[in-house]
Amino acid sequence: MDATTRKLDALDDVSSKSRAHVASPGHQSKPQSPKVLAAQDSEPLLYWEDIEAGDHWTSASRSISSNDVEQFADLTGDHTGLHDQVSNSPFGEPVVHGLLGLGVMAGLSSENPRMATLALVGVEDWKFEAPIFFEDRVRVRTEVLEVTPHGRRAGRVVWKRELINEQGRVVQSGRIITLVASRNRVSSNGDRPKRPR
Repeated sequence: MDATTRKLDALDDVSSKSRAHVASPGHQSKPQSPKVLAAQDSEPLLYWEDIEAGDHWTSASRSISSNDVEQFADLTGDHTGLHDQVSNSPFGEPVVHGLLGLGVMAGLSSENPRMATLALVGVEDWKFEAPIFFEDRVRVRTEVLEVTPHGRRAGRVVWKRELINEQGRVVQSGRIITLVASRNRVSSNGDRPKRPR
């Protein structure tokens, strides 16, 4: 038995033990016994066949510093006064760029769950619901809304993502659509997906 087969067998064991419900692709009901996975360094790489509607995860958290905001402003050229430490923000204090929050959401959710993602294909109905302030600590709650086959070796996954601050308030939310590799797309070199054609 090679290393890839052992990894997939171990993944099958983890998936069958942690599966809280059975749903068909596109099924959007909540699991009766919710599955929430915390951040772990050793999360197995998941393929589209390993997930179903209703599965959900919560990421580790991180703070967004004034230095992060300054670097983002320099990178993008967005030096709007709302993000300046000496400005008179209508929120009473400077706020993080909304798109920086979206980027932090993408980073935090990339490991929870750790997917064999081939491409980001859409961001839908993204809402900036509340300001993020300097030094706010945020985490991401992710839920699978829909999973459907996409061609012979990939699946299309619609995710609900929420960026949540340390007070538990949702500050950003919306749907993210990705293409995720199928297990049969795995190369003989390990658990890395082959590049799309």
